[in-house]
Order: sequence, then structure tokens, then C-alpha cells
Amino acid sequence: MTSATGAARRRPPAAVEPAERGATRIADRVVSKVAAQAAREVLPPAPEKAAAPYANVVVHHRTAHVRIHLELGYPCDIGARSAEVRRHVAERVGALVGMEVPEVAVQVERLHLTPAHGAAQGRTR
Repeated sequence: MTSATGAARRRPPAAVEPAERGATRIADRVVSKVAAQAAREVLPPAPEKAAAPYANVVVHHRTAHVRIHLELGYPCDIGARSAEVRRHVAERVGALVGMEVPEVAVQVERLHLTPAHGAAQGRTR
């Protein structure tokens, strides 16, 4: 009798569909780091004193709302540069993390004179 109950316990479990097995939870902090790296990829090299871009992220289910804080060189087309950052961050977060990114807010914290522009604007008499 024990062999019948033992055999019943050894049967493989019924196949479970992959979508029903569970879920992978990706921490907001990880998505934030991916978004900040994506912003760094698209921006030109920053001056020495400039802070690196960083991101605040709110994740709800499979959707990430991203706010990027960055510093830009001046003069530049701030609107075009911000649009480029938005597009690239949404694309990279979607590809690397597998989340929808319906919104990327770009907050320009500071503008820095680019070295070539700053040298050309020296004092004249």
C-alpha cells in the first residue's frame, strides 16, 4: 500500500504555462540606473565639474514613469537635446528592462559654458 501512495507523490506536476508561473519584479532603483545610463549615452561628454545625470522612477506593474535630472553644455538647443534624451531613455528602458515608458520628464538642473565657447568669450578691451 505504501508503494501506491509513494508513486502518487512522485508524479510530475501538471505543466504550468510560462505566463502563469510567476513574475519577475525589477526594483525601481534598477530602472533608475538604466535610465540614467541611457541619458549619459546620448549626451556629449560633460565638463569636469558637471554632475552626472540621475533619474527618479516610479514603476507600476509593467510601466515606468521616468524623470531625468541633467546638466547641459551651453549654448545648445535645449529643446532638441531634451527630446533626444526622452526618446533614447524610453527606447533603452523598454529594451533592457521590458517596461513601457509612456513618459520621460527631463529636468535641466544647470547649464555649463562649453570650453570652446567660454574661451572665445574672454575679456576684450
